[in-house]
Amino acid sequence: MERLKSGLLQGVTVLDFSHYLPGPFATLRLSEMGAEVIKVEPPSGDPARSTGPQMNGSGIVFEANNLRKKSVTLNLKHETGRGIALSLIQEADVLIESFRPGVMKKLGLGYEETATVNPKLIYCSISGYGQDGMLSELGSHDINYMALSGMLAQLKDEHGKPLHPSNTFADFIGGMAANERILAGLVSRGLTGRGSYHSISITEVMASFMVNHVMVEKETGAGNGIDVLGGTVVSYSLYETKDGRFVSLGALEPKFWNYFCQGVGRQDWIPAQFSPKLMDNSVYREMTELFKSRNLGEWIEFGMKTDCCLAPVLETGELAKHPYFLEKGSVFSGGHIKMHSGIHTGTWTPAPEKGEHTDKVLKDLLKASDSELLAWRNAGVI
Repeated sequence: MERLKSGLLQGVTVLDFSHYLPGPFATLRLSEMGAEVIKVEPPSGDPARSTGPQMNGSGIVFEANNLRKKSVTLNLKHETGRGIALSLIQEADVLIESFRPGVMKKLGLGYEETATVNPKLIYCSISGYGQDGMLSELGSHDINYMALSGMLAQLKDEHGKPLHPSNTFADFIGGMAANERILAGLVSRGLTGRGSYHSISITEVMASFMVNHVMVEKETGAGNGIDVLGGTVVSYSLYETKDGRFVSLGALEPKFWNYFCQGVGRQDWIPAQFSPKLMDNSVYREMTELFKSRNLGEWIEFGMKTDCCLAPVLETGELAKHPYFLEKGSVFSGGHIKMHSGIHTGTWTPAPEKGEHTDKVLKDLLKASDSELLAWRNAGVI
């Protein structure tokens, strides 16, 4: 199937007032789909620039999530800075922000104010607990959203202790949910001609992933969701290999289980597809021994030749080398990973320097003169 020749969001301008991860990840994905993203930073820059591990003097999280964007520095606490922001908003299609609830309104840049200058604006606020309610004013991070939503309780060790994820799933998924609402807003605007406001509560987003678990618990009393998906049966589980690595087997449908059993020459296992993953189950013991008799590379080859839903548990540094990602061209040499291989996105420019595009954007969009730029710079506005 041929790739789309141009970005789906070509011609859409996004003003990104967000910091750290959820918002920048959202606008990175919008940029991947062709939108022009203008990152509006305070004169000190997005805090992510100086947070966490560094690469060439800049935070890796910032570098990873701000490719293909332009950077404008603007002091929103300055009256002139707010005026410039409103002028930029007047020319934009989308605004996304991740300040604490009420901050943008105090700055004179809330939805009511911005809708006055741009009634077609799609305005999205991302926060941990929403813009109002009992928790809305509290500080929060990914681990809190995972915990409160019930998601963290689904990641437990053999002793029932919650495991601390090494990836910030809620931040990323919250960013994707923001995009869902933004894209819906753009569709609605195309139908009605009107803009709209969208509040994203990352905790609510994560809680929505518990829909199966909540309904199963209500009907059966079991709190771990659909039993066979939780690693309780031999056909859907993780297995250790000879070299201490792991593979995932997801042979839930009879045909995939049959292909697996036939592939390893153990047709006698076929009736035991949903037998328990317990050591007193002879099939489970034999499967454990079988997986430990071959190394990861051998199982990778087996999984690619045998249609049985078997895939390796890859480590971070192995993604770029795996044939699947090589074929898709998903992982770039610099470390970035595309989400949509079917869209032609052009050049992936690196994350911008702080304020790198301030003069050009203000000249292009606001027709600012050199003397105005100099005056604003001297006054600490830009």
